[in-house]
Amino acid sequence: MKLIDFDNPVRASWLANQGFRLDPGPFISETYAARMMLSRFPCTEQLGDLTERIFRPGIFRRHWTISAEHGVPFLSSTDILESDLSTLPMITKKSFDSDPKLPLEPGWTLITCSGMTAGRVTYARNEMTGYACTQDVLRVVPGSRVSAGYLYTFLSSQYGTAMIKGGIYGSSIKHIEPPHLVDIPVPRLGDEIENRIDSLVQEATKLRSQYQAGVVSATEDLFISAELADLLEFNWHEGREVGFHVSSIRRESLRALNFSPRARRLVERIRDVPHRSLGSICENGSLSRGPQFKRIEASPDSGVRLVGQRQGFWMRPEGRWIALSDGEQQVHDETVLVASVGTLGENEVYCRSIFATGSALSNAYTGDFLRIRSGDPAISNPFLFAFLRSDVAFRLLRSTSTGGKQQRLHDAFLANLPVPLCDKESQARITETVRQAYRCRGEADALEDEAMTLLEKAIREAAG
Repeated sequence: MKLIDFDNPVRASWLANQGFRLDPGPFISETYAARMMLSRFPCTEQLGDLTERIFRPGIFRRHWTISAEHGVPFLSSTDILESDLSTLPMITKKSFDSDPKLPLEPGWTLITCSGMTAGRVTYARNEMTGYACTQDVLRVVPGSRVSAGYLYTFLSSQYGTAMIKGGIYGSSIKHIEPPHLVDIPVPRLGDEIENRIDSLVQEATKLRSQYQAGVVSATEDLFISAELADLLEFNWHEGREVGFHVSSIRRESLRALNFSPRARRLVERIRDVPHRSLGSICENGSLSRGPQFKRIEASPDSGVRLVGQRQGFWMRPEGRWIALSDGEQQVHDETVLVASVGTLGENEVYCRSIFATGSALSNAYTGDFLRIRSGDPAISNPFLFAFLRSDVAFRLLRSTSTGGKQQRLHDAFLANLPVPLCDKESQARITETVRQAYRCRGEADALEDEAMTLLEKAIREAAG
Protein backbone atom coordinates (compact mmCIF):
# COMPACT_ATOMS: atom_id res chain seq x y z
CA MET A 1 0.00 0.00 0.00
CA LYS A 2 1.32 3.44 -0.94
CA LEU A 3 1.02 6.37 1.44
CA ILE A 4 1.52 10.03 0.77
CA ASP A 5 4.82 11.59 1.81
CA PHE A 6 4.05 14.15 4.52
CA ASP A 7 7.15 16.13 3.49
CA ASN A 8 5.59 16.51 0.06
CA PRO A 9 1.78 16.59 0.50
CA VAL A 10 -0.73 16.69 -2.34
CA ARG A 11 -1.54 20.31 -3.19
CA ALA A 12 -4.67 21.84 -4.64
CA SER A 13 -2.69 23.04 -7.66
CA TRP A 14 -2.01 19.43 -8.63
CA LEU A 15 -5.71 18.75 -9.23
CA ALA A 16 -5.87 20.81 -12.41
CA ASN A 17 -2.82 19.02 -13.80
CA GLN A 18 -4.70 15.74 -13.46
CA GLY A 19 -8.06 16.92 -14.76
CA PHE A 20 -9.47 17.37 -11.26
CA ARG A 21 -9.40 13.66 -10.59
CA LEU A 22 -10.11 12.82 -6.97
CA ASP A 23 -8.78 9.26 -6.90
CA PRO A 24 -5.40 9.03 -5.14
CA GLY A 25 -3.43 7.08 -7.77
CA PRO A 26 -1.85 9.89 -9.80
CA PHE A 27 -1.01 11.98 -6.77
CA ILE A 28 0.91 9.35 -4.85
CA SER A 29 2.88 8.21 -7.89
CA GLU A 30 6.55 8.64 -6.94
CA THR A 31 7.38 10.08 -10.36
CA TYR A 32 4.60 12.66 -10.32
CA ALA A 33 5.27 13.63 -6.71
CA ALA A 34 9.00 14.06 -7.38
CA ARG A 35 8.37 16.31 -10.41
CA MET A 36 5.86 18.41 -8.49
CA MET A 37 8.30 18.71 -5.61
CA LEU A 38 11.06 19.96 -7.88
CA SER A 39 8.68 22.29 -9.74
CA ARG A 40 8.66 24.40 -6.57
CA PHE A 41 12.45 24.49 -6.52
CA PRO A 42 13.88 27.93 -7.37
CA CYS A 43 16.57 26.69 -9.78
CA THR A 44 16.68 23.48 -11.82
CA GLU A 45 18.33 22.46 -15.06
CA GLN A 46 17.49 19.57 -17.33
CA LEU A 47 19.73 16.54 -17.12
CA GLY A 48 20.44 16.67 -20.85
CA ASP A 49 21.87 20.18 -20.51
CA LEU A 50 24.19 19.20 -17.64
CA THR A 51 25.67 16.07 -19.17
CA GLU A 52 28.23 15.60 -21.86
CA ARG A 53 26.19 12.68 -23.14
CA ILE A 54 23.82 9.90 -22.06
CA PHE A 55 24.36 6.76 -24.08
CA ARG A 56 24.63 3.01 -24.22
CA PRO A 57 26.50 0.78 -26.67
CA GLY A 58 24.75 -1.25 -29.27
CA ILE A 59 24.23 -5.00 -29.21
CA PHE A 60 27.50 -6.79 -29.90
CA ARG A 61 28.74 -10.35 -30.29
CA ARG A 62 30.34 -11.64 -27.09
CA HIS A 63 33.15 -14.16 -27.20
CA TRP A 64 34.13 -15.33 -23.74
CA THR A 65 37.57 -16.23 -22.50
CA ILE A 66 39.22 -17.41 -19.28
CA SER A 67 42.59 -15.89 -20.15
CA ALA A 68 43.43 -12.62 -18.42
CA GLU A 69 46.05 -12.04 -21.10
CA HIS A 70 43.50 -12.10 -23.90
CA GLY A 71 40.41 -10.90 -22.07
CA VAL A 72 38.75 -7.85 -20.54
CA PRO A 73 36.51 -8.03 -17.42
CA PHE A 74 32.84 -7.73 -18.36
CA LEU A 75 30.12 -6.16 -16.21
CA SER A 76 26.50 -7.21 -16.60
CA SER A 77 23.61 -5.06 -15.38
CA THR A 78 23.81 -6.90 -12.04
CA ASP A 79 27.58 -6.92 -11.78
CA ILE A 80 27.71 -3.10 -11.65
CA LEU A 81 26.07 -3.37 -8.21
CA GLU A 82 28.54 -5.96 -6.86
CA SER A 83 30.85 -5.10 -3.97
CA ASP A 84 33.70 -7.39 -5.09
CA LEU A 85 34.67 -7.19 -8.75
CA SER A 86 37.48 -9.75 -8.64
CA THR A 87 35.42 -12.66 -10.00
CA LEU A 88 34.01 -11.08 -13.16
CA PRO A 89 33.78 -13.04 -16.42
CA MET A 90 35.85 -11.83 -19.38
CA ILE A 91 35.18 -11.20 -23.03
CA THR A 92 37.91 -11.39 -25.64
CA LYS A 93 39.79 -8.26 -26.61
CA LYS A 94 38.43 -8.73 -30.13
CA SER A 95 34.87 -8.48 -28.80
CA PHE A 96 35.88 -5.54 -26.64
CA ASP A 97 37.40 -3.66 -29.57
CA SER A 98 34.28 -4.15 -31.69
CA ASP A 99 32.50 -1.21 -30.02
CA PRO A 100 34.32 1.88 -28.69
CA LYS A 101 31.38 2.59 -26.36
CA LEU A 102 31.98 -0.52 -24.24
CA PRO A 103 34.71 0.67 -21.79
CA LEU A 104 33.74 2.49 -18.61
CA GLU A 105 35.37 5.51 -17.01
CA PRO A 106 35.29 6.42 -13.30
CA GLY A 107 32.85 9.15 -12.32
CA TRP A 108 30.08 8.09 -14.67
CA THR A 109 26.63 7.35 -13.29
CA LEU A 110 25.43 3.92 -14.40
CA ILE A 111 21.72 3.13 -14.75
CA THR A 112 20.31 -0.30 -15.55
CA CYS A 113 17.96 0.10 -18.50
CA SER A 114 16.53 -3.32 -19.30
CA GLY A 115 14.68 -6.07 -17.46
CA MET A 116 12.91 -6.22 -14.13
CA THR A 117 15.71 -4.32 -12.38
CA ALA A 118 15.63 -1.37 -14.79
CA GLY A 119 16.22 1.95 -13.06
CA ARG A 120 18.88 0.97 -10.52
CA VAL A 121 21.63 3.55 -10.15
CA THR A 122 25.28 3.14 -9.18
CA TYR A 123 28.61 4.94 -9.58
CA ALA A 124 31.50 3.84 -11.81
CA ARG A 125 34.30 3.18 -9.32
CA ASN A 126 38.00 3.58 -10.03
CA GLU A 127 38.56 -0.17 -10.40
CA MET A 128 35.97 -0.27 -13.22
CA THR A 129 38.24 1.82 -15.45
CA GLY A 130 38.52 0.20 -18.88
CA TYR A 131 36.13 -2.63 -18.04
CA ALA A 132 33.58 -3.66 -20.64
CA CYS A 133 29.94 -3.14 -19.70
CA THR A 134 26.73 -4.51 -21.18
CA GLN A 135 24.44 -2.57 -23.49
CA ASP A 136 21.76 -2.95 -20.80
CA VAL A 137 23.40 -0.15 -18.77
CA LEU A 138 23.06 3.56 -19.57
CA ARG A 139 26.14 5.73 -19.08
CA VAL A 140 25.50 9.26 -17.80
CA VAL A 141 28.63 11.34 -18.42
CA PRO A 142 28.68 14.58 -16.38
CA GLY A 143 29.56 17.81 -18.15
CA SER A 144 31.77 20.64 -16.96
CA ARG A 145 28.91 22.47 -15.21
CA VAL A 146 28.10 19.77 -12.67
CA SER A 147 30.30 17.58 -10.47
CA ALA A 148 30.19 13.83 -10.94
CA GLY A 149 29.53 13.05 -7.29
CA TYR A 150 26.66 15.51 -6.98
CA LEU A 151 24.98 14.30 -10.18
CA TYR A 152 25.22 10.69 -9.04
CA THR A 153 23.84 11.50 -5.59
CA PHE A 154 20.81 13.24 -7.06
CA LEU A 155 20.07 10.51 -9.61
CA SER A 156 20.33 7.83 -6.91
CA SER A 157 18.12 9.81 -4.49
CA GLN A 158 14.42 9.19 -4.00
CA TYR A 159 13.67 12.05 -6.42
CA GLY A 160 16.09 10.93 -9.12
CA THR A 161 15.19 7.24 -9.08
CA ALA A 162 11.47 8.05 -9.09
CA MET A 163 11.81 10.09 -12.28
CA ILE A 164 14.15 7.56 -13.89
CA LYS A 165 11.67 4.76 -13.29
CA GLY A 166 8.90 7.00 -14.61
CA GLY A 167 10.52 6.66 -18.04
CA ILE A 168 10.29 2.86 -18.06
CA TYR A 169 8.23 1.38 -20.88
CA GLY A 170 7.40 -2.12 -22.04
CA SER A 171 5.30 -4.97 -20.70
CA SER A 172 7.21 -8.23 -20.36
CA ILE A 173 10.70 -6.71 -20.62
CA LYS A 174 11.11 -3.20 -19.23
CA HIS A 175 13.33 -0.63 -20.96
CA ILE A 176 14.67 2.89 -20.52
CA GLU A 177 16.31 4.85 -23.32
CA PRO A 178 18.50 8.00 -23.13
CA PRO A 179 15.75 10.30 -24.53
CA HIS A 180 13.57 9.35 -21.55
CA LEU A 181 16.04 10.92 -19.12
CA VAL A 182 17.13 14.17 -20.76
CA ASP A 183 14.24 16.23 -19.36
CA ILE A 184 14.73 15.18 -15.72
CA PRO A 185 14.99 18.41 -13.67
CA VAL A 186 18.19 18.55 -11.62
CA PRO A 187 18.09 21.01 -8.69
CA ARG A 188 21.04 23.36 -8.36
CA LEU A 189 21.94 23.84 -4.71
CA GLY A 190 24.87 26.21 -5.08
CA ASP A 191 28.59 25.54 -5.29
CA GLU A 192 29.11 25.11 -1.55
CA ILE A 193 26.58 22.30 -1.06
CA GLU A 194 27.23 20.61 -4.42
CA ASN A 195 30.99 20.61 -3.88
CA ARG A 196 30.52 19.22 -0.37
CA ILE A 197 28.35 16.39 -1.71
CA ASP A 198 30.86 15.69 -4.48
CA SER A 199 33.80 15.56 -2.04
CA LEU A 200 31.91 13.07 0.16
CA VAL A 201 31.23 10.80 -2.83
CA GLN A 202 34.81 11.02 -4.09
CA GLU A 203 36.17 10.11 -0.65
CA ALA A 204 33.72 7.20 -0.49
CA THR A 205 34.96 6.04 -3.90
CA LYS A 206 38.56 5.99 -2.68
CA LEU A 207 37.54 3.97 0.37
CA ARG A 208 35.68 1.45 -1.80
CA SER A 209 38.84 0.99 -3.85
CA GLN A 210 40.77 0.38 -0.64
CA TYR A 211 38.15 -2.20 0.37
CA GLN A 212 38.51 -4.01 -2.95
CA ALA A 213 42.30 -3.99 -2.77
CA GLY A 214 42.20 -5.12 0.86
CA VAL A 215 40.12 -8.27 0.44
CA VAL A 216 42.12 -9.32 -2.64
CA SER A 217 45.39 -8.68 -0.78
CA ALA A 218 44.24 -10.74 2.22
CA THR A 219 43.53 -13.78 0.04
CA GLU A 220 46.83 -13.48 -1.81
CA ASP A 221 48.68 -13.07 1.49
CA LEU A 222 47.04 -16.21 2.88
CA PHE A 223 48.07 -18.42 -0.03
CA ILE A 224 51.59 -17.03 -0.15
CA SER A 225 52.04 -17.39 3.63
CA ALA A 226 50.69 -20.94 3.52
CA GLU A 227 53.21 -21.80 0.76
CA LEU A 228 50.41 -22.26 -1.76
CA ALA A 229 51.28 -19.38 -4.06
CA ASP A 230 51.01 -21.68 -7.10
CA LEU A 231 47.26 -22.01 -6.44
CA LEU A 232 46.75 -18.29 -7.04
CA GLU A 233 47.43 -18.93 -10.71
CA PHE A 234 45.67 -22.26 -11.13
CA ASN A 235 43.22 -22.59 -14.01
CA TRP A 236 40.24 -24.77 -13.22
CA HIS A 237 39.31 -25.11 -16.89
CA GLU A 238 42.60 -26.62 -18.01
CA GLY A 239 42.01 -30.24 -18.89
CA ARG A 240 38.65 -31.93 -19.30
CA GLU A 241 37.16 -34.61 -17.07
CA VAL A 242 35.81 -36.90 -19.76
CA GLY A 243 36.27 -39.98 -17.62
CA PHE A 244 38.09 -41.02 -14.45
CA HIS A 245 38.40 -43.91 -12.06
CA VAL A 246 37.68 -43.73 -8.32
CA SER A 247 38.97 -46.63 -6.23
CA SER A 248 37.14 -45.92 -2.97
CA ILE A 249 33.53 -44.76 -3.19
CA ARG A 250 32.07 -43.33 -0.02
CA ARG A 251 28.59 -44.31 1.01
CA GLU A 252 27.51 -40.65 1.22
CA SER A 253 27.53 -40.19 -2.56
CA LEU A 254 27.82 -41.84 -5.96
CA ARG A 255 27.90 -38.53 -7.82
CA ALA A 256 30.92 -37.98 -10.09
CA LEU A 257 31.12 -34.27 -9.22
CA ASN A 258 31.92 -35.13 -5.60
CA PHE A 259 35.01 -37.04 -6.74
CA SER A 260 36.26 -34.61 -9.36
CA PRO A 261 39.98 -35.19 -10.06
CA ARG A 262 40.59 -31.45 -10.38
CA ALA A 263 39.03 -30.85 -6.95
CA ARG A 264 40.93 -33.79 -5.47
CA ARG A 265 44.20 -32.37 -6.77
CA LEU A 266 43.43 -29.07 -5.04
CA VAL A 267 42.58 -30.92 -1.82
CA GLU A 268 45.80 -32.93 -1.97
CA ARG A 269 47.82 -29.77 -2.61
CA ILE A 270 46.32 -28.06 0.46
CA ARG A 271 46.94 -31.19 2.54
CA ASP A 272 50.63 -30.93 1.66
CA VAL A 273 50.86 -27.93 4.03
CA PRO A 274 49.57 -27.41 7.59
CA HIS A 275 45.80 -27.46 7.48
CA ARG A 276 42.63 -28.36 9.33
CA SER A 277 39.21 -29.46 8.19
CA LEU A 278 36.46 -26.87 8.13
CA GLY A 279 34.31 -29.06 10.37
CA SER A 280 36.94 -29.21 13.11
CA ILE A 281 37.53 -25.45 12.99
CA CYS A 282 33.79 -24.78 13.34
CA GLU A 283 33.15 -27.51 15.92
CA ASN A 284 32.34 -25.04 18.72
CA GLY A 285 31.26 -22.32 16.33
CA SER A 286 28.81 -22.61 13.45
CA LEU A 287 28.62 -24.54 10.20
CA SER A 288 24.94 -24.64 9.36
CA ARG A 289 22.27 -23.09 7.22
CA GLY A 290 19.94 -20.45 8.54
CA PRO A 291 16.45 -21.19 9.87
CA GLN A 292 13.35 -21.40 7.73
CA PHE A 293 10.75 -18.87 8.80
CA LYS A 294 7.52 -17.20 7.78
CA ARG A 295 7.82 -13.85 6.01
CA ILE A 296 5.46 -11.22 7.38
CA GLU A 297 5.60 -7.88 5.57
CA ALA A 298 6.52 -4.86 7.68
CA SER A 299 7.51 -1.22 7.24
CA PRO A 300 11.12 -0.05 7.55
CA ASP A 301 10.22 1.61 10.83
CA SER A 302 9.05 -1.61 12.48
CA GLY A 303 10.80 -4.37 10.55
CA VAL A 304 14.17 -5.60 9.35
CA ARG A 305 15.54 -5.86 5.82
CA LEU A 306 15.65 -9.46 4.58
CA VAL A 307 18.60 -9.97 2.23
CA GLY A 308 18.67 -12.85 -0.23
CA GLN A 309 21.60 -14.59 -1.89
CA ARG A 310 21.69 -12.36 -4.98
CA GLN A 311 21.41 -9.02 -3.17
CA GLY A 312 23.79 -10.02 -0.40
CA PHE A 313 26.75 -9.54 -2.77
CA TRP A 314 25.78 -6.00 -3.73
CA MET A 315 27.71 -2.99 -2.46
CA ARG A 316 24.49 -1.67 -0.89
CA PRO A 317 22.27 -4.76 -0.35
CA GLU A 318 18.54 -4.36 -0.86
CA GLY A 319 15.68 -6.55 0.26
CA ARG A 320 12.10 -6.71 1.46
CA TRP A 321 11.13 -5.55 4.94
CA ILE A 322 9.73 -8.19 7.27
CA ALA A 323 8.68 -8.44 10.91
CA LEU A 324 11.42 -9.93 13.06
CA SER A 325 10.10 -12.20 15.78
CA ASP A 326 13.10 -13.83 17.42
CA GLY A 327 16.23 -12.51 15.69
CA GLU A 328 17.41 -15.95 14.49
CA GLN A 329 17.51 -14.66 10.93
CA GLN A 330 20.22 -12.17 11.88
CA VAL A 331 23.86 -13.16 12.30
CA HIS A 332 26.71 -12.55 14.71
CA ASP A 333 29.52 -10.13 13.96
CA GLU A 334 32.14 -11.46 11.52
CA THR A 335 30.06 -14.39 10.33
CA VAL A 336 31.05 -15.75 6.93
CA LEU A 337 27.96 -16.28 4.77
CA VAL A 338 28.13 -18.67 1.81
CA ALA A 339 25.41 -18.87 -0.85
CA SER A 340 24.55 -22.55 -0.40
CA VAL A 341 21.62 -23.04 -2.78
CA GLY A 342 21.69 -22.48 -6.54
CA THR A 343 22.84 -23.75 -9.90
CA LEU A 344 26.29 -24.45 -11.29
CA GLY A 345 26.45 -21.59 -13.80
CA GLU A 346 29.91 -20.05 -13.89
CA ASN A 347 28.61 -16.59 -13.04
CA GLU A 348 26.12 -17.62 -10.37
CA VAL A 349 26.71 -16.64 -6.72
CA TYR A 350 26.25 -20.25 -5.55
CA CYS A 351 29.27 -21.06 -3.30
CA ARG A 352 30.52 -17.47 -3.22
CA SER A 353 31.17 -15.92 0.21
CA ILE A 354 30.45 -12.62 1.93
CA PHE A 355 31.46 -11.25 5.33
CA ALA A 356 28.86 -9.87 7.74
CA THR A 357 30.08 -7.01 9.89
CA GLY A 358 29.25 -3.37 10.55
CA SER A 359 25.94 -2.21 9.08
CA ALA A 360 25.35 -5.65 7.53
CA LEU A 361 24.50 -6.96 11.02
CA SER A 362 21.25 -4.97 11.01
CA ASN A 363 19.94 -7.14 8.16
CA ALA A 364 18.27 -10.52 8.31
CA TYR A 365 19.46 -13.23 5.91
CA THR A 366 17.56 -16.01 4.22
CA GLY A 367 18.02 -19.60 5.28
CA ASP A 368 19.82 -20.32 2.00
CA PHE A 369 22.98 -18.74 3.40
CA LEU A 370 25.40 -21.12 5.10
CA ARG A 371 26.58 -19.56 8.38
CA ILE A 372 30.26 -20.21 9.13
CA ARG A 373 31.95 -19.18 12.36
CA SER A 374 35.19 -20.45 13.82
CA GLY A 375 35.00 -22.18 17.19
CA ASP A 376 38.77 -21.99 17.67
CA PRO A 377 40.13 -18.66 19.02
CA ALA A 378 43.40 -19.33 17.18
CA ILE A 379 41.64 -19.15 13.80
CA SER A 380 39.69 -15.96 13.21
CA ASN A 381 36.58 -15.54 11.09
CA PRO A 382 38.28 -12.91 8.88
CA PHE A 383 41.02 -15.47 8.17
CA LEU A 384 38.37 -18.03 7.18
CA PHE A 385 36.75 -15.46 4.90
CA ALA A 386 40.05 -14.67 3.21
CA PHE A 387 40.26 -18.34 2.24
CA LEU A 388 36.59 -18.98 1.46
CA ARG A 389 36.36 -16.02 -0.94
CA SER A 390 39.16 -17.49 -3.06
CA ASP A 391 38.58 -19.25 -6.36
CA VAL A 392 40.15 -22.40 -4.87
CA ALA A 393 37.57 -22.53 -2.08
CA PHE A 394 34.79 -21.72 -4.56
CA ARG A 395 35.71 -24.75 -6.67
CA LEU A 396 36.08 -27.01 -3.63
CA LEU A 397 32.71 -25.92 -2.25
CA ARG A 398 31.05 -26.60 -5.58
CA SER A 399 32.60 -30.06 -5.67
CA THR A 400 30.53 -30.91 -2.58
CA SER A 401 27.24 -30.19 -4.40
CA THR A 402 24.28 -32.48 -4.21
CA GLY A 403 20.76 -32.23 -5.63
CA GLY A 404 19.02 -31.85 -8.97
CA LYS A 405 18.18 -28.50 -10.55
CA GLN A 406 18.83 -26.63 -7.31
CA GLN A 407 22.17 -27.64 -5.86
CA ARG A 408 23.00 -27.73 -2.14
CA LEU A 409 26.19 -28.39 -0.22
CA HIS A 410 26.70 -31.94 1.04
CA ASP A 411 27.23 -31.75 4.80
CA ALA A 412 29.73 -34.61 5.05
CA PHE A 413 31.97 -33.39 2.22
CA LEU A 414 31.68 -29.80 3.44
CA ALA A 415 32.93 -30.67 6.92
CA ASN A 416 36.01 -32.38 5.42
CA LEU A 417 37.01 -29.36 3.33
CA PRO A 418 40.67 -28.58 4.16
CA VAL A 419 41.60 -25.04 5.22
CA PRO A 420 45.30 -24.06 4.93
CA LEU A 421 46.92 -22.55 8.00
CA CYS A 422 49.69 -19.98 8.46
CA ASP A 423 51.94 -18.95 11.29
CA LYS A 424 50.37 -16.76 14.01
CA GLU A 425 51.96 -13.57 12.74
CA SER A 426 50.63 -14.10 9.22
CA GLN A 427 47.16 -15.03 10.47
CA ALA A 428 47.04 -11.85 12.57
CA ARG A 429 48.14 -9.76 9.58
CA ILE A 430 45.56 -11.31 7.28
CA THR A 431 42.83 -10.87 9.89
CA GLU A 432 43.62 -7.17 10.28
CA THR A 433 43.72 -6.68 6.50
CA VAL A 434 40.18 -8.03 6.16
CA ARG A 435 38.90 -5.99 9.08
CA GLN A 436 40.49 -2.82 7.74
CA ALA A 437 38.97 -3.46 4.32
CA TYR A 438 35.50 -3.70 5.83
CA ARG A 439 36.09 -0.62 7.95
CA CYS A 440 36.82 1.22 4.70
CA ARG A 441 33.61 -0.12 3.18
CA GLY A 442 31.61 0.93 6.25
CA GLU A 443 33.11 4.44 6.17
CA ALA A 444 32.30 4.69 2.46
CA ASP A 445 28.66 3.78 3.16
CA ALA A 446 28.50 6.41 5.90
CA LEU A 447 29.94 9.10 3.61
CA GLU A 448 27.44 8.33 0.85
CA ASP A 449 24.60 8.38 3.40
CA GLU A 450 25.81 11.77 4.63
CA ALA A 451 25.87 13.09 1.06
CA MET A 452 22.33 11.81 0.46
CA THR A 453 21.03 13.33 3.69
CA LEU A 454 22.62 16.67 2.82
CA LEU A 455 21.06 16.67 -0.66
CA GLU A 456 17.55 15.66 0.38
CA LYS A 457 17.51 18.12 3.29
CA ALA A 458 18.61 20.97 1.00
CA ILE A 459 15.90 20.09 -1.56
CA ARG A 460 13.13 19.98 1.06
CA GLU A 461 14.19 23.28 2.60
CA ALA A 462 14.50 25.09 -0.72
CA ALA A 463 11.23 23.68 -2.12
CA GLY A 464 9.37 24.82 1.00
